[in-house]
Amino acid sequence: MLPRYCLLALAACALAQSAHAGSSEGDPCSRAAPGAEIPEPRELHSEHGVLEVELSIHNYREPDGSVRYCYLLPDGGESPALRLSPGDLLILHLTNDLTDISPSGKPPPVGAHSHAAHSRETHGPDPCSSGAMTPVSTNLHFHGLTVPPVCHQDDVLRTSVQPSDGPFEYRFRIPLNEPPGLYWYHPHIHGFSSVQVSGGASGPMVIEGLERATPDVAGLPERLLVIRDQALVNPDAPPSKSEPVVPKMLIDRDGDAANNGTGFGKPAKDLSINFVPVPYPDYPPALLRMRPGERQLWRVLNASSVTYLNLAVLFGRTAQRLGLVAIDGVPMNAPLGRSPPVTWVDHIGVPPGARVEFILDGPPLGVPALLVTRTVDTGQGGENDPNRALASIVASADAPEPQSKLPAVSEALPPPAFPWLGDVTPLRVRHFYFSEKLQDPKNPNSATDFYITEEGKTPAPFDPSAAAPDIVAYQGDVEDWVIENRSTELHAFHIHQLHFMLVDWLGMPVNEPFLRDTVNVPYFRPQMLQYPSVRLRMDFRDPNTVGTFVYHCHLLEHEDGGMMGTIRVEPAAASPEPAHQSRLKVPDSHNDQVSATRPL
Repeated sequence: MLPRYCLLALAACALAQSAHAGSSEGDPCSRAAPGAEIPEPRELHSEHGVLEVELSIHNYREPDGSVRYCYLLPDGGESPALRLSPGDLLILHLTNDLTDISPSGKPPPVGAHSHAAHSRETHGPDPCSSGAMTPVSTNLHFHGLTVPPVCHQDDVLRTSVQPSDGPFEYRFRIPLNEPPGLYWYHPHIHGFSSVQVSGGASGPMVIEGLERATPDVAGLPERLLVIRDQALVNPDAPPSKSEPVVPKMLIDRDGDAANNGTGFGKPAKDLSINFVPVPYPDYPPALLRMRPGERQLWRVLNASSVTYLNLAVLFGRTAQRLGLVAIDGVPMNAPLGRSPPVTWVDHIGVPPGARVEFILDGPPLGVPALLVTRTVDTGQGGENDPNRALASIVASADAPEPQSKLPAVSEALPPPAFPWLGDVTPLRVRHFYFSEKLQDPKNPNSATDFYITEEGKTPAPFDPSAAAPDIVAYQGDVEDWVIENRSTELHAFHIHQLHFMLVDWLGMPVNEPFLRDTVNVPYFRPQMLQYPSVRLRMDFRDPNTVGTFVYHCHLLEHEDGGMMGTIRVEPAAASPEPAHQSRLKVPDSHNDQVSATRPL
């Protein structure tokens, strides 16, 4: 008998099963062929306030030597979208089926684990405290959610699940005040996050209710698109003949194709869209069909390990208007009345780990249309992220409707639990900086150590065994963090358990009445008179932020290489300062305007 969620989505199940039927024998992490039609992720909805899911993580070494990772449901469905509402209970049973897939190892037979997984007994250290960091260790991070950083919820510092463990249970409620929007889950084992995520271990989460914050999206069909990066399928291929001649391809110190500043040439990574690969050098676009002129809500997740996106939709060669309604899971008008519910733009920058949700009107019949990512200047030391197509959008009268549609009518969201973050005077200001150093200064091609350091301290790579956190804050506080970039490549700052507000960009005040959890920090050029920086207003008012968690660069090669720190948020009662509660300030009139700076 099919599982209950398959009975509710027979078409999605059939699509997933047909995709796996085309995979190579023994490969649990199948992928579609380039140019295939984009499948929709399997959607699992909470019922009566509860969503219970069984997931297993697998890996497989392909004949070309590349490695894939995937999350599977018991019937083989891959990386489901978890859909919950504020207040719902998520119970997720994670089974670790990773194996040693070193070149000398043999891949496991597909399905060999399935019937034995529930009979396992835990051996070795407690998964809640082991902190093991090995190629076959794993855990889950629920990116963007404000849930406690403790075991069985969202701890990534000590929680480590091994193949010898039984199914490990994650159990928590979605906070009642969690903003409605797009979030995601992925592994977060230090030293191995990049290989697992770039291998495909990621999946989307949707917190329902966006139409309650943004009535403009009410009743719209919604499309969920997950863009991932992966090792190049054709690493030795010359560039396409349709591209201009570019300078000789260089390799950066991470081992990827270096930024050449032209917008063309070999990329650091290939991209895929809902697991349909779009490989270098010709970038055959995946196929996306929609009804002529239909208005849809697109929810797009950049689940890449290192790749920046700069998304645009072209009809012919003309960029179309995209109605941006949410960034990083937070509606643009979450502080009601401070910004328009929809901000119309013609391109959207999305760093690794970030999410955007926007309104799009489909093309008329016969009009060629493309979803593309434009080149991103990552700096002299960064990876190459060139112009490339992602999907061909084809208008068709018989195109199937997306599997989900937002409610046409819904009550408004309740008032926010706290005053608007921009109206709060921060209690203190902290200064941090990103920096890098060659492990062998005499060898320009040697490996790199990556750091994020509080001003006044000596740079040191993240130490997972450290007993003390890098910094301490107190629940109830609001702080400003100034983050400089002293390296020659672009970095993407991310912090767990909370969202923040961008206050300054390159020393200039910006008017952004919305929140993020990931933001770019511009790279340093030798001719600059000072290091580029951003100023962020950090919000520790929510009790769910109490505990120890991490902040880091979301280029996962950098995080794995040491560019991560820890913060411990103590309960408010432990604060040594009687006036630890940050003060409200009088709003400025310019706070009612949307920032004129780039969206991301």
